[in-house]
Amino acid sequence: MGALPAAARAYIAGAVLAAALCAVPTVRDASAVPWGAFALLAALCVVSERLPRCPLTVPVLLAGVFLLPPGAAGLVAVPGALLGRVGRRPVWVRRLWHAAQFSLAASAASYVHGLCAAPGAPPPAFPYALLPALAAALTLALVVTALDGGVLVAAEGRSPRAAWGAPLPGALVPPLLHGPTGLMTALLWHSAYGPVAALLVLLPMSVSSWVLDRCRRERAAHQATVRALVQAVDLKDRYTRGHSERVGRASVLIARELGITGDRLEAVRFAGTLHDVGKLGVPTRLLRKDGPLTPEERRVIELHPEFGHEMVRGIGFLGEARDAILHHHERLDGSGYPYGLIGHQIPEFARVVAVADAFDAMTSTRSYSRARPVPVALAELHRCSGSQFDPRMVAALARALDRHGWCPASARERSPEDVIPPSRNVPVDHRSPAGSPAAGFAHPGGPT
Repeated sequence: MGALPAAARAYIAGAVLAAALCAVPTVRDASAVPWGAFALLAALCVVSERLPRCPLTVPVLLAGVFLLPPGAAGLVAVPGALLGRVGRRPVWVRRLWHAAQFSLAASAASYVHGLCAAPGAPPPAFPYALLPALAAALTLALVVTALDGGVLVAAEGRSPRAAWGAPLPGALVPPLLHGPTGLMTALLWHSAYGPVAALLVLLPMSVSSWVLDRCRRERAAHQATVRALVQAVDLKDRYTRGHSERVGRASVLIARELGITGDRLEAVRFAGTLHDVGKLGVPTRLLRKDGPLTPEERRVIELHPEFGHEMVRGIGFLGEARDAILHHHERLDGSGYPYGLIGHQIPEFARVVAVADAFDAMTSTRSYSRARPVPVALAELHRCSGSQFDPRMVAALARALDRHGWCPASARERSPEDVIPPSRNVPVDHRSPAGSPAAGFAHPGGPT
């Protein structure tokens, strides 16, 4: 404990001593403890602590709370805590701390449970078993949170409000979710089916928790992939820093108004966020060119939707977003690119992203244009509905903005070189027909 402050060492030593005192009655009256049940539950705790992301510790502790006297219930957690995985040093100090923490919490929960149901006796029948089970689960959560907050105050000098206030609501959720599982384990333990059937209750919960954890990790990996691609685009094209994220948000606003939900809504977000990923295949000198593009340079720029589609073609989780990346510069009248699709030949997500893309370009300040007010941008979109943009998408964006408002690009998203002096003329993108929303705000070196 030499690396810890003296207050933290004293706090942990006090918790260990208190846990040892809670176990004294078990040692004095060993005959009152069902040691077979204790051994099985302690072994399950060891397995749960040794396996990565195994969610059995809390329900097993609660089963011990319902089945054992307070001292024995506290000891159930000790072998698992002492043999469990610890990712940070000092390893053995952390193991001792977790053993004392869970031991005290389980002992307190078992004592509270015993006020309503005699320790070691079968739990009362439903619905009367729910009240002591809920009280025990809450006690477990509160004691663990209180002890955690104390060690943070002692070891890291955090304020009591930061140590106890913020973690409390989240700390109550796992015990309350796992409480019914622990109660069902205890009920089956004393039934005709016996301990083996009781332990089987934990299997489906463990499998479902593992699947949910895998889904969360996969979703996090998807989001990290998208963020990495967006950051690469932002680094290459400084003129549109933050543009991709805002187009993703605007696309979601439109999609929700159209009734798109679930996985498709997430795909719309990906489509908006990654719509310009093909710029990674465009020479940087063209993206940052200050003057007008030559016809040959313009043709190279207009390849970026195809570059982007090729880059993400093998990323399965993007779904319909891939078509949006390819077709978000198509126009309803057929004058867009890369394929000149007309009307509803253009995929729905591409029509969503086209409106979101133009709207953010008009409402963002860039080195070559100043932001337009939201009403002015909406008026431009309405004026070009039917020729360039899908009227349904424009109307959906207008409804969403009435309901939620819009936060345009902030100053922190722009570097000093992106801010133009008032006297500088705003260049026009000569690719766009006169009077279209692209005129006056699209970068002279490439599409928005």
